[in-house]
Amino acid sequence: MAQINEDAANTVPSETKSQFNTFLEPFFSQYHRERCYPGLIFQQGKRVMLQINVPASDFSGLLQAKPSTGNDPDSGKNRPEVKGHAEEIKEYIVDRVRKGKPWIVGTLTANVASKDIKILEFGRGICLVVIPRGIKLDITDGQHRKSAIHKLIESAESNLISDDDFPITLVLEGDFQQCQADFRDMAQTRQLDKSLLVSFGEFSGRVGITKELIKRVPMFQGKTEKIKLTPASKQKLIYTTNYIARFVSCVFTNDPSNQLRDYDVYETSDALVISLNQFFSECNNTEYVFDTEAEELTVDEVTDFKEDCLLGVSVGLEILGRLLYFIYIQGDNSFNEERITELAQLDWSRQNPLWKDNVVRIDPKPKNPDKPYKLSTGTTAAVDAVKMVQIKLGWM
Repeated sequence: MAQINEDAANTVPSETKSQFNTFLEPFFSQYHRERCYPGLIFQQGKRVMLQINVPASDFSGLLQAKPSTGNDPDSGKNRPEVKGHAEEIKEYIVDRVRKGKPWIVGTLTANVASKDIKILEFGRGICLVVIPRGIKLDITDGQHRKSAIHKLIESAESNLISDDDFPITLVLEGDFQQCQADFRDMAQTRQLDKSLLVSFGEFSGRVGITKELIKRVPMFQGKTEKIKLTPASKQKLIYTTNYIARFVSCVFTNDPSNQLRDYDVYETSDALVISLNQFFSECNNTEYVFDTEAEELTVDEVTDFKEDCLLGVSVGLEILGRLLYFIYIQGDNSFNEERITELAQLDWSRQNPLWKDNVVRIDPKPKNPDKPYKLSTGTTAAVDAVKMVQIKLGWM
């Protein structure tokens, strides 16, 4: 169990702790047949709320989800369950625990009518919350987290979280319509951009490799958007962290979504850094951008590169990654240098007929007649482009 830092300034004298325990014990004894939790009282949105921490073993009997079903949103207090999402959360917890790494599941929000529970107030917002055995808390937000915890605690691997507690914000609200409104309001949060999720990801697998590439490959260094969804040309940004992460996954598994959890960050990135620096320095389409510091590039140069060169957009990186996959020598953790040179000698501009009718289509009504190219970024188009390159280079 994690220990709280107990320096002199934060330590409560043992005598005081003993007095506090002596004060609380009668209450726990009185309500030993109920579920009793220390809590904090606060007010928000014209309602009283409680904050409690619940052991994983209490989840089954304490919490219940009431998701909508069918095409009737009024059949439940929150959205229909998303198939597979609870299992993803469960797998995340299990994976982290087995590896001995930290993990976190956010606070759940539940509601209950105030008449159905007892609140013993001690002052300063401190209280005991007594929940009778026959009362269940309705989940307002967190049904998938609850389901994941419930499945895990009921499984043969329950020991993985048996000592863990989970925070619940309890809204003293019994009105059905208001509970639905609360769920809607909490769901208003803006979805995080994928680049931000990668940038703040754990330094392992494809996240770690991606961060190493951004740091060590001049083509990416200073030219990558690490927070937002798209790279702004006015800020001289060409790529996003997510573009590069998808590329990395393609290189080693030919699957842009693979997390590469079992790959060594430093050994894997070393091989890829060497190969990418060779490729970008030899390729006529990328040589100038590769050799030029981000600060020295002009906005027009960045804009032109992204509009003219396939390697200036995500689908181009995906094609390159899928091609590198076929020349990766796993036993030696290296890439075939001769074939990297072959790839670098290709014309990666959008005008090259090699990309026509796979990732590059002609726009019949282009905004700029001199640049009538429209990109098709789907997986099928990228795979077709890879096949065309393999045929051209005799790799089939």
